[in-house]
Amino acid sequence: MGKNDKEQDQPLTLLEVASSVLAAAFGVQSKEKKQRDFTHGKPLQFVIVGVVFTLLFLVTVISIVNIVLK
Repeated sequence: MGKNDKEQDQPLTLLEVASSVLAAAFGVQSKEKKQRDFTHGKPLQFVIVGVVFTLLFLVTVISIVNIVLK
């Protein structure tokens, strides 16, 4: 077993999940990372990070609109 084999068996980190959600939101996810997400990621992780990202995005947009309209 090499170093690469160990890395492939480990679950995704929070940073990897967050970067995958961000890339997917902008539509620039690579095929390799998408495959990695499906094989090593847990759906609940992606749902939670996706909901948090969506809420942060909405709060940001609403805040910017309120600042501009004042």
